Amino acid sequence: MSWLRALKETARSGLTVERRRLDPLVAGRAALGLALVVGFSLALFGPAVAAASAFGAFQAAIATFQRSWRPRPTLALASGASLAVSTFLGYLTGAHEGFFLALLLLWTFLSGLAWAAGPTAGIIASSNVAIMLVTVTLPTSVAAAAGHAVMIFAGGVVQAALVVLLPVRPWGAQRDALADALAAEADYARRLRHDPVAPFDPLPLMTARSAAAVTPGQARRRPAELHGARGLAERIRPVLASLADPAVGVPEEGPERARVRELLAAAGTVLDAAAHAIRHGEPVDLPPSAVEALRTRDSGAVLTGPSRRAAVRLMALLGDVVETAEPRTETSGPRGGTPGSRGGTSGPRGETSGSRGETSGPPSSASAPGKEPPAPVVRARPTLLRLAPIVLAKVRAELRRDSPVLRHAVRVSAVTAAGYLLGAALPLGHGYWAPMASVMVMRPDFSQTYARSVARFGGTLIGVGLATAVVQTAHPDVYLSAGLAVLCAFSMYLLMRTGYAAGQVFVAAYVVFLLGMEGAGLTQTVRDRVTLTLLGGLLAMLAYAVYPAWETPRLRGRLADWLASVGRYASVVVARYAEPAAGADGPDVRQALLDTRAARVAWQEAVERATHEPVRHRGLSHAATEQADHALAELGRVAMLLEAHVPERGAPPVPGAAVLAESLRRATERGAKEVRERRVPQWEELRETVDAWSAEPPDHFLLRKGAVLLLEVLDELTTALMESRRR
Repeated sequence: MSWLRALKETARSGLTVERRRLDPLVAGRAALGLALVVGFSLALFGPAVAAASAFGAFQAAIATFQRSWRPRPTLALASGASLAVSTFLGYLTGAHEGFFLALLLLWTFLSGLAWAAGPTAGIIASSNVAIMLVTVTLPTSVAAAAGHAVMIFAGGVVQAALVVLLPVRPWGAQRDALADALAAEADYARRLRHDPVAPFDPLPLMTARSAAAVTPGQARRRPAELHGARGLAERIRPVLASLADPAVGVPEEGPERARVRELLAAAGTVLDAAAHAIRHGEPVDLPPSAVEALRTRDSGAVLTGPSRRAAVRLMALLGDVVETAEPRTETSGPRGGTPGSRGGTSGPRGETSGSRGETSGPPSSASAPGKEPPAPVVRARPTLLRLAPIVLAKVRAELRRDSPVLRHAVRVSAVTAAGYLLGAALPLGHGYWAPMASVMVMRPDFSQTYARSVARFGGTLIGVGLATAVVQTAHPDVYLSAGLAVLCAFSMYLLMRTGYAAGQVFVAAYVVFLLGMEGAGLTQTVRDRVTLTLLGGLLAMLAYAVYPAWETPRLRGRLADWLASVGRYASVVVARYAEPAAGADGPDVRQALLDTRAARVAWQEAVERATHEPVRHRGLSHAATEQADHALAELGRVAMLLEAHVPERGAPPVPGAAVLAESLRRATERGAKEVRERRVPQWEELRETVDAWSAEPPDHFLLRKGAVLLLEVLDELTTALMESRRR
């Protein structure tokens, strides 16, 4: 992609305003916290302290909007505390330009490294640097600076307290993540009706897994319906694929396929109903048509063999999903007892709960009558104190020359220092707007940095222009300026998720009104503020062009990682055919699957970032990228089918499975190395192993087909890379 086209695409992306569901209650709570802090500070300490404390409450509220699974009060407190420390240290060195510049370089470099801990930490750290540049100009003594720092932290405390005292849809993010996973399964079931080999994006399942990790305090308060449903969704996916895939034995057309389509449609309806119930904390309401489809008793006559077992398993899992999704308390008794154990409901839900034993076969061990269900597995999330060594380890891992995070830290610290010096040298006043703009728009990747630079300039141009016009026309007093600042903050919180440009309009106006409480900013023209913001954005864009961290050259490495991980997953699954006693639910199978999903998401994110980079493909064209993505996704799907039909414990071992597993592992590891070295992978050893079964194929309905399919998709990967090499 050329630079001109890349700039057009990123500019369009930055100025886009998306249609998102607005949450006025959450925005109102955050604005209320800001209003309380500003009003209290104005009444007792005056405009200067009010401005500083307002920044603390403002930033703490923004922290609670970040996509994080940690408790919102924890995020608010962490943001307020870190901002208080930043501003106090900034003031201590503010009188000596050399010391302050050194602190600014160090603090900005550390904020850049904070991206190693994730986007939430990176955004909070970057905001601390940006706000520090403003707040260090407000105090007049060390004691006043300490008081400002205390008030900034108090702003975080107020926001945290309001989250606790005025809860708005508690556990909403976790409910949405789990509901999205079930809804994705429902959509997958419906697509399988028309495309039996339809792909599935595991990202919703990965997000739900991340949301399921809780701190000790969260574990004690988590709603019971958030337990277990994610594991059931994980188990339903291979059953759906197994039921639909012709390789398992159901013909493309005929009564068996019609029955499979009916079951898939009913499964989609049930999963959607469970997703709606979990999202809103309501009872599950199943349509009668779905209930009747699952209660049809002719499945045993129409479906036979593996497809019948998959259908029975699917109906059992759907019954478990419905039970799990029902709102209940932790002390409401074990799930799945007698048919009326869920409250004796009538109608469609009552029919389903009373007929599970008739339609879905024997209940699973987790829901058998008379048995206590196993204790739910709780994924632990470390507290902030225990998280510190983990973050330090991640930061140390990024201290290498080719690390995008390290390059970002170097870029952002150099640009912020340069912007600070240029802003101080220019005769415009309030020179901190230039470095503040730079540190807020810069991200570790190209597209976000350029898109945010354009969005910040456009939003600032509108926001500062409107706010300055209001100030110069209405001449608001201190309290009216404070009220206008709170109103702008509410608008920013409300529109934050619609796009950076929309939110930036109100951020710029918020700063104008906030500094206007003290009389600052009234003499600064729109031209000066916009010029400094433009300067900061241009510095950020120039820095990425001079010292980039392109994702495009690393695509082969990402592809090789995915190939190695999915090959390891497939080999571990095939090895289970040689050792049925180990079962399909061993920890090595699960870990291999999780590694495969992580590698796939890393590859997809890298492709998305590389799409808008003004860099040539360097050996991996766009067509090859698409074909390779399809091949490895299909490789994972075939491995998932094999996992769904691993022989049960006690079954005789399948001859040759161990040889196939070892050959598959070696072939994919060697192939991953060849991809990294820009060579075309070959699969001769695996081909010889599969061809050796021509005379005496293994006595299993799927293993021979699965081995052939694995080899075919690996050949498809070879073809994609070979065509890319010819270009």
